[in-house]
Amino acid sequence: MRGKNTIVVFGGSFNPPINSHFSIAEQVLNEYEEVEKVIFIPVNKKYEKDGLLENEHRYNMLKLVANKNDNFVVSDIDMNQNRSLYTIETLEEIQKQYKDKNVWFLIGSDNLKELHTWKRAEELVSKYKILVMERNEDKISNIVVANKLLNCYKENIIKLNEGIRSNFSSTYVRSQIKNQKSVRYLMPDEVYEYIKRNNLYVK
Repeated sequence: MRGKNTIVVFGGSFNPPINSHFSIAEQVLNEYEEVEKVIFIPVNKKYEKDGLLENEHRYNMLKLVANKNDNFVVSDIDMNQNRSLYTIETLEEIQKQYKDKNVWFLIGSDNLKELHTWKRAEELVSKYKILVMERNEDKISNIVVANKLLNCYKENIIKLNEGIRSNFSSTYVRSQIKNQKSVRYLMPDEVYEYIKRNNLYVK
């Protein structure tokens, strides 16, 4: 059995964190023997995205769940900056913290399509393995073949096993809350109670 020598970085808005996020992370740990931890990295409020909840709330909600799993870590590395870090910068900082580990980056196929436009894209795909979850009708092999940069480093692009899927989105959950619909079984109880207690997403 291979040693656990790999850290998976799972970045996102987590606005709010829902069951799908934690389920994906747990499945990655189960499917890849070498993965020691999944690090959730919520984006900075300064990231240009409409309706992004304050850093503190998103960080707290993630911590409520991650603290109960020894293989989950929440990092405020992006939230602590005066701007939102580029992905390559985030991965470099994580690599400094885990010098003796491999660092992989987890994304959806929607992001893979745009990866070549990201800051220092070639460095990103050449230095780090990219774990990709297929979404909707996307085929990762088609996306890679159609893009010169991705095709050059296709050995670093790993398609997640078919069974690992995200069924619900945070966008859907937010709309349900706003429309006063129940979201209780779409997220961990700790997150559900936190949202209720702080009256979040109602406006």
